[in-house]
Amino acid sequence: MSTIKAAITAIGGYVPDYILTNQILETMVDTNDEWITTRTGIKERRILKDKNKGTSFLAIQAAKDLFKKNNTDPKDIDMVIMATATPDMPIAVTGAYVATQIGAINAFSYDLIAACSSFLFGMSVAAKYIESGHHKKVLLIGADKMSSIINYEDRATCIIFGDGAAAVLFEQNTEGLGIQDEYLRTDGAGRPHLKIDAGGSLLPASVETVAKKQHFVFQDGKTVFKFAVSKMADVCEKILKQNNLKGSDLDWFVPHQANKRIIDASAKRLGLPDSKVMINIHKYGNTTSATLPLCLWDYEKQLKKGDNLVFASFGGGFTWGAIYLKWAYDSN
Repeated sequence: MSTIKAAITAIGGYVPDYILTNQILETMVDTNDEWITTRTGIKERRILKDKNKGTSFLAIQAAKDLFKKNNTDPKDIDMVIMATATPDMPIAVTGAYVATQIGAINAFSYDLIAACSSFLFGMSVAAKYIESGHHKKVLLIGADKMSSIINYEDRATCIIFGDGAAAVLFEQNTEGLGIQDEYLRTDGAGRPHLKIDAGGSLLPASVETVAKKQHFVFQDGKTVFKFAVSKMADVCEKILKQNNLKGSDLDWFVPHQANKRIIDASAKRLGLPDSKVMINIHKYGNTTSATLPLCLWDYEKQLKKGDNLVFASFGGGFTWGAIYLKWAYDSN
């Protein structure tokens, strides 16, 4: 009997129309295009301006794009995993709402929250359900409306984040293609360095927390940058070693789009040329849970069946890891 692996068989994506450029940010905070580009690699980011629409809207559009391209019937989906750091609201599961709205009426769904590693961790979870043999189609959506938790008076964070979503469909594969291995890690010591102080059970919302702007993202940039550079590169080397691979064996490196300098440092450790690194941070910024699938969405036509891909991410918590996957279809 052939071993069942979890393979990506379809991709869909969505980004809002509004483009927040570095030039526009220059009119909002004390910054400039050269400073932002040099330190982050970001030139612009997409923002969902409609205050009546949340992360679910982004996720629904991405799923619809996937169904349209792949001719998948939503009723055939067994499970929807909503990878996000910005759910629509507490308690009511955003993934459940998304599943209902896209017509995945036979699927169960939940939210998976692991900051910028949410989608990567979601890949691991989706794979386990597929590999069990009990699920044939699992939809994993990475979506975040980061603009809803960003203080646009804080130049340390407002230059980094954008809004977006992308979805991938995992299905059973018996050709040996799909997810091959993973190396995932967390360290709670990183909690003070990348967080939102208020709104949880530790510090519930109040007039005081709102006045102090404690519901926005706080980031200790230097600490996070140093840790991210080290850990992302480490896990990439680890996943290659576990599978007896060298950097030259990779066709694509799919890194979390947090900072161009972090991406470059990780690629250098792997000995990879720019031509093998998926990069779109310049036009989307850091879309948190959406960065990895948005890379696939942008680069899909360049992917070939059997290609070796390594995904890597780093996020608050701290959370980080790498996944090795063999691509399952020709996209062009």
